[in-house]
Amino acid sequence: MALDWPTLFSSGYSYDDFLAKYAQENQKGRWGAKLQALSLSDEQKALLGSFTREMHVLCLAGAWCGDCVDQCPMLQLIDQASPNITVRYLDRDDAPDDLKEAIKVCGGNRVPVVVFLNEDDQVTGMYGDRTLAKYRQMVEKLGGAACSTGISIHPPGEMDPLTVSVLAEWVDQFERNQWICRTSTRLREKHGD
Repeated sequence: MALDWPTLFSSGYSYDDFLAKYAQENQKGRWGAKLQALSLSDEQKALLGSFTREMHVLCLAGAWCGDCVDQCPMLQLIDQASPNITVRYLDRDDAPDDLKEAIKVCGGNRVPVVVFLNEDDQVTGMYGDRTLAKYRQMVEKLGGAACSTGISIHPPGEMDPLTVSVLAEWVDQFERNQWICRTSTRLREKHGD
């Protein structure tokens, strides 16, 4: 059975509304502190600002999840950098079962997992639950906790190298999916470009 992506996307919450509904006060503080500690480079801002195709991005997340604390504020930062990106969040535990089943990672309901959709809510890609840079770090340290604490927060302008790499990888995923939309023959015909 095909998923009803338009309905799933429209039922998602904005970043702030997701946190208002699902996060406890201490979790809101962690997400907020992480967002404040992040910054895009001028090149990343220019790239994201240049996007011409509307992108809908659905993120399955959990306010309690350390990986979501680390990465969802990055998605918010990317969302804010482009008028053509709209990110919506669904809570993993409240999401429809068919969605959770469709976007499992390695057989599990991991978070965050992002589904990229074009302006017509057709899937262009999926990404998550961690980026390559994060997995490389985990492999180097095999034996630690399975889920990070999300406490690795640095002052603005002083992002640690892993955070810089993870943010860059997310920007790359948004770019890749934007170019899928931008080069689509159907969408080029639709927009006359």
